[in-house]
This record gives sequence, structure tokens and C-alpha cells, in this order.
Amino acid sequence: MRRLVVVGASLAGLRAAQAARSAGYDGGLVVIGDEPHLPYTRPPLSKEMLHSGHTGEQSAFPIGELDVDWRLGTGAVALDRARRQLTLADGEHVTYERLIIATGCRARQWEGPGSGLPGVMTLRTLDDALALQTRLRDAGHILIVGAGFIGCEVAASARSLGVDVTLIDIAPHPMLPLGPELGERWFQMHSGHGVDLRMSVGVDSLEGNGRVEHARLTDGTRIDTDLVLIALGSRLNSEWLSGSGLEMNPGIVTDATLTSVSDPNVLAAGDIAASPVALADGAPTRIEHWTTAAEHGQLAGRNALLDHAERTPHLNPPYFWTDQYDVKIQSIGYGGGADRTELIESDAEGERYVAARLRGDRVVSAIVVNAPRRMLFYRKQIASGPALAELRELVSADPKSLGVPAAGASL
Repeated sequence: MRRLVVVGASLAGLRAAQAARSAGYDGGLVVIGDEPHLPYTRPPLSKEMLHSGHTGEQSAFPIGELDVDWRLGTGAVALDRARRQLTLADGEHVTYERLIIATGCRARQWEGPGSGLPGVMTLRTLDDALALQTRLRDAGHILIVGAGFIGCEVAASARSLGVDVTLIDIAPHPMLPLGPELGERWFQMHSGHGVDLRMSVGVDSLEGNGRVEHARLTDGTRIDTDLVLIALGSRLNSEWLSGSGLEMNPGIVTDATLTSVSDPNVLAAGDIAASPVALADGAPTRIEHWTTAAEHGQLAGRNALLDHAERTPHLNPPYFWTDQYDVKIQSIGYGGGADRTELIESDAEGERYVAARLRGDRVVSAIVVNAPRRMLFYRKQIASGPALAELRELVSADPKSLGVPAAGASL
């Protein structure tokens, strides 16, 4: 195999290229990206870049002497698997022997009234973050539509700058995937820092004269603002694969080795890969987390050099973290479909604790708050999806536990 092409020049694509070279691959290596920038890391875009003034250079990944033919500023628009050929937006055709697709997602845009008004922004790219950084310096108030992880992180960053924040969502609590019990804690955390939270309400329209000036909500209220961030999740960058014949659901369906189930010469990594997750009972599942993108890229880069039968599977449970104010929240496992949350351990003040998300009696994820040293313990336990009683016994026997809560203690 003498020609490997990676589509997607973000984290997963970079790690794929690096892994292929580290594994001894010395053939042609092309990395295609629709942004003009070399790969950069995204977590600081909603945190350090906003509240600490980090520059774009500080978010750039170290690339060193990586021998890559970078094709930046022009994305792929079509895939012809019969010819093993990509078509780029500038009309160029690129052939491959093995292909790794890591095109990820883009921010979901506001499509309601007022979508074209200046001051209505999204946050996904480096350019988005630089623009938001500039606008926040002069903003008196920001309305954030969407109380997911990005919306909550930007709310915390804006408050640290002294900007007034209104955070709204149609969900009943912030960071919906972590469940209602923890959601109430996140509500109190943000309100305690001066954020005006409006839950279970949406936006009817954004309005203004030449720029955004206010929003009308579905409950009839009006919010005056000079800046709006739309944080309503993401859309897959998959339209260019229409007609390729790859099975999609909605990402590229792969086996555990990240190989497309439709073509052994095509692998997928990062947000666009729908790969089996043990804690989701092996169902093809997309995971939009930084760590998964990095692990996927590394594995895809190595596996692309091998015949399909020799490739190794991705087995690590999903992991993510978020930093908001002085609180570090980490999660290991897959909480999709979880039906309740149980407190597992806590310090006496209740500021450092671990909660488990359960599906039936099976623990499918652990949320670790302000206790990063406990994460190693839960990485070992959660992968097997233990029963709640089994996990409690293991925590009780662990001398490094924060402290086992009394019977009946709740979140």
C-alpha cells in the first residue's frame, strides 16, 4: 500500500497521519481539510480562548517533521469507491489505495427568523472562537441558545469576563445527557454564578435593526441582548458521501476495527464513525468526544496499513470532560438510555463526588466531579458494565475512595 489519504484535518485526521508514520509507513500520505488552518485542538475554543485570551497559535497541535501532503482550504465533495477517487471542492481529483474519513461535524445553525443578523454566532471552528473572543470583549449581555456542554462552557467563560448571560434550552435542565439529578446541580452551579437560566423554553425569533437586539421566546418573554450564541449541537459533514454506497446510520457504519462495513479499504474515525460500543450493547454508535476522536485516529492510522483480518478493535469506553468555573466534570462510559443516577461516593462537603448512571441495574457510566484521581479506578470498572451492587462493593473496599455515602443518600 503506497497511497493513504485522510479526509479531515482535525484531531482524528492528524492522529491517523501521525500513527501511520509512527508505524513505519513511508508511502504517499495526503491529508485533506476544508479549513485553511493546520490541525488545532478544540476544547480551548469555548474556555481558555474566551476567558484567558489564548491565541490561535496556542491552540495549534505540534506537528513537527510529519511528512504529509496537506491539502487545506478545500474539502472533499464526492467519493467514487469504484475508482478509489475523491473529488475536491476546487475540482481536483485525488486517488487512494486506503482511505480514512474523519470529516466530523459542523455547528448547527439558527434557521429561524433573524438568522442573518450580525451578532448571531456559532462556535465550532478556530475562526468562530476568534470572532466570539472579539465580540465578548465589548458585549454587555450574551444570550446562549442551548444548555449543552458548549453552551454551559461559554456561559462560564462569559461570566468570568463579567458579561451578563442568559442561558436557555427546551430541555428541563442543563447538560441533558447527564440526567436530571445532576442537571439540578448544574442549574444551581450556573445560577450561583449569576447566569439567568430559562429551562423548558425555546426561541421564536431573533430580532433587531441591522444587528441582533433581542430574542422572543416561546413563552412570550423578550430578552434584550447584543450577542447571541447558537449552541444547538452539530450536523454531520457527510453530505459529500451521498452516492458513495457506504452504509450510514447516520455516520459511517464500521466494525470494531473502524473499517467500513461496506468497503475494507475505507476506515472512519471520530465523530463521523458509527462504531460498536460495548456499553451500548454493541450497537453502532457515534461518540462526539475529544478522546474518542484521538483514539479513533490513532487506531485507524495503524489499521489502514493492515489487511482487514489483521486489524485490531477499538475497545476503550467513551470518556469526556468539561471545565466550568472551578468545577471539573469527567465521565467514563456511555450513558445513552440510562434511566437513573445513583451517588456512589462523596467527600464530607459534597464538593467532590462520583455518581453512576444506570440502565436497569447495570452501571453504564460514571460521572466524576472535582476528583480526577478517581478516574483511573472507574476506567477499570466501567468497561465491563458492572451491576450497581458489585460496583458499590468495589468502592467500599477501595482505600482511596472519597467515602461511601450512607444508605439512602441521594443526589
